[in-house]
Amino acid sequence: MMQIAREQKGLSHELLLPLVEIFETVEGEGTATGFPTIFIRLFGCPLRCTWCDTPYSYPPYQAEMTLSIAEIVQKVGSFRAKRICLTGGEPLLYTKQVIQLLKELAHLPQIVDIHIETSGAIDLAPFLYEVSSPKVRYILDYKLNGSGETDKMYLVNLEKLRACDELKFVIANRADFEQACQVLSEVHLRCTPLFSPAFGEIQPRELAEWILEGGQAEVKLSLQIHKILWDPNQRGV
Repeated sequence: MMQIAREQKGLSHELLLPLVEIFETVEGEGTATGFPTIFIRLFGCPLRCTWCDTPYSYPPYQAEMTLSIAEIVQKVGSFRAKRICLTGGEPLLYTKQVIQLLKELAHLPQIVDIHIETSGAIDLAPFLYEVSSPKVRYILDYKLNGSGETDKMYLVNLEKLRACDELKFVIANRADFEQACQVLSEVHLRCTPLFSPAFGEIQPRELAEWILEGGQAEVKLSLQIHKILWDPNQRGV
């Protein structure tokens, strides 16, 4: 056991991750909306969604910093929030590093929830197998046709989502809404499905009315409240 502990400690200093930012704010969307949350935004993404609101998280931009897992964990410990959002870009690009990071973050006694925002283009299996902490859960962002990246979705992921996870659909138009409803009709989900209006593309009220008219009783409307509280283009909030 001591040998394993030494190896894990070594990994936390050796494994590096490119980051855009680490900051504390109020969670703006999903089932944890409103809770003070520590955001860890990793650099890099294989997708280029038409409505992406974080283009600074992938090239031609560059990472703002490169930190070891130990340094990230230390930084997290300097905040007061009890919840963490690991996001990007696409945080699951870095399998070995992120698995180790999640394990170490989950060991922090003050942390009660770690949610990972992933695009749905990367297999969840290695993360679900290696990281067993009940604190860790996944928010899979299913890319609809309006994103331009539907063909990148790794559909096997949908069957792997658990009750604690979330399946998010960012909806830019009526066709996206219909597609999201079709996906839900074809897959037996245990997780919470979220419908979120693409900011600036459709009005939240319009999407709410579609949900009600369509009888989508299990769907939760998810708004980006951080774009209401602060300037929509402001970073670090």
